[in-house]
Amino acid sequence: MYKLNVNGKIKEVDAEPEMPLLWVLREVLGMTGTKYGCGIAQCGACTVYLYGEPVRSCSIPGSAVTRHKITTIEGLSANASHPVQRAWDALDVPQCGYCQSGQIMAAAALLRRTPRPTDKDIDEVMTNICRCGTYQRIRAAIHVAAGTATADMGADFELVNALKA
Repeated sequence: MYKLNVNGKIKEVDAEPEMPLLWVLREVLGMTGTKYGCGIAQCGACTVYLYGEPVRSCSIPGSAVTRHKITTIEGLSANASHPVQRAWDALDVPQCGYCQSGQIMAAAALLRRTPRPTDKDIDEVMTNICRCGTYQRIRAAIHVAAGTATADMGADFELVNALKA
């Protein structure tokens, strides 16, 4: 038995110490927004924050983060009002949607570090895999959330302006 600080709340966890944080979140705590993709920390579907930094939760034992502040997609905003979530919705970024919680977490972390990213910044940081290939929409949504979208990105500027309101 150990405790985790998840989305600002202390949670009692009754799980084997070596159980990956991903499975602690999903199976023990019932927080299913974080997804399983590969189990080897390559795809990014399982991205959460430890002290605000994105990590791949499938490769970290839950017991190893008992003193860390953990933020999941459920904790990014209470009502999907984070600028990245709003941009994702406005631009219909997801196709199947499976990887999107990890993509959103990675994008929000990028914008915290680099509030006005270039395409190069986005390409370097956004290493999560999208099997549906929505990378252009992901990039456009990041620019929309950052306020740096341009017409050649295919962004719907009525939606962009509505996001700013």
